[in-house]
Amino acid sequence: MMLPKPKAFLSALLLAAAGADAQSDNKLQVNLDSPDSVKAAAKVVAANLMSHYHGDEPGATPGILPGPPPGGPYYWWQAGAMWGTIVDYWHYTGDDTYNAEAVRSMVFQAEPPSNSYQPRNWTASLGNDDQGFWGMSAMLAAETNFPNPPKDQPQWLALAQAVFNTQIPRFERDHCNGGLRWQIPHLNNGYNYKNTIANGVFMNIAARLARYTNNKTYAEWAETVWDWMEGVGYITEDFDVLDGGHIEANCTDINPVQFSANAAILIHGAAVMYNYTEGATRDKWRTRVAGLINRTVEHFFPDGIMIERPCELPDRMQCNTDQHSFKGYMHRALATAAVVAPFTRDDVIRVLRSSTEGCVTSCLSDGTCGFRWNIGMYDGDVANGPAGQQMSALAALSTLLIDQEKVLNGPLTNSTGGTSQGDPNAGQNSMTLEPLSEITTGDRAGAGIVTAVVVGSFLGCIVWMGMGWNEGL
Repeated sequence: MMLPKPKAFLSALLLAAAGADAQSDNKLQVNLDSPDSVKAAAKVVAANLMSHYHGDEPGATPGILPGPPPGGPYYWWQAGAMWGTIVDYWHYTGDDTYNAEAVRSMVFQAEPPSNSYQPRNWTASLGNDDQGFWGMSAMLAAETNFPNPPKDQPQWLALAQAVFNTQIPRFERDHCNGGLRWQIPHLNNGYNYKNTIANGVFMNIAARLARYTNNKTYAEWAETVWDWMEGVGYITEDFDVLDGGHIEANCTDINPVQFSANAAILIHGAAVMYNYTEGATRDKWRTRVAGLINRTVEHFFPDGIMIERPCELPDRMQCNTDQHSFKGYMHRALATAAVVAPFTRDDVIRVLRSSTEGCVTSCLSDGTCGFRWNIGMYDGDVANGPAGQQMSALAALSTLLIDQEKVLNGPLTNSTGGTSQGDPNAGQNSMTLEPLSEITTGDRAGAGIVTAVVVGSFLGCIVWMGMGWNEGL
């Protein structure tokens, strides 16, 4: 091997050092041990996230991100998730910069007269999960005492109840003995698919409504949906969370792909149920929470830094726009679990910290953050987003501020300071609404008797890219 001449070698060293210094200078500067520094960094990332939102501009539609494809990269549901991220950002940091637009957007997109997040303009891609993500953001607003909408407009709790009420009739037993379909309109691609995310979101909202209102009917629905998912095999004995199956195969052709968003939604809902219940029932939910978190950390946090396993591969990236936002939902769900299920706290805080350490290495000084958190630098990934990357980074930073009294006191309820007004009959103007009813013994038994027989295996993520979260197909 030929050695470089001394001058050339010295020049190369100087150039390398200059490049390293330039890269260091362009990094987001944050001391994760300083709450003030974390807040300052989160503010920069939040501003970058909101730069991708144009619904506040003259003539634009409030509440949505640019899309759907080909008009822009984002489907309607992701804006609902974004506003939930902004609500949490306010809750953790106290920065109310975006509150007014969040209130306006979440009320506008609910769409009267049903105010149940089923806007006519988005029917072509409207899934139960899409509706549910907006409902979860409204529920979060109630739980955090986010500024209430004007009294002549729908209120946060009522919005979440409207989503829940409109989804009850869709838990139909004609196929697979229960479960919600992925899509709402019959003609949508995926209407024949019953998946974990649609049912998990329904279970999540039910659990949180039970805790907020202390109404056992909501809790019974949360239990029923969990039992169905477990009975059909979407939640395994080892707490792997699988994706779904088709009604033609009685939901036994289970797609074994594991996405973090599915696990996150279930962790959140199960932790709330642990907090709400007592005695033997609480012990059961404790087992579920512990199992989900242990398996999730093992699967999605190798070396303590989160990766989206099905599509974030060592040699290539094949995550779509939706999947670029999943890390944020996991960080937010784990943080809430640490509060409402305190036995998880130490383990959760440890992994949130290590994962956020990886996250900030992907961020530039202007708040632009990458998707890969485990490579120590900004990855330049802008092909799918990049609002999802910003949402995830903002969630990671925000949730490190968990050690505050207002956070540790837990999500509010109507008996612990929650001020949002509800309506048990919300959503009545929806054509699909049926009255809220008590669950019968038959309902509960039926949810647990589906045989989980996997008659085929898909190629995981490759197949999923043609049917899963990619709603444009």
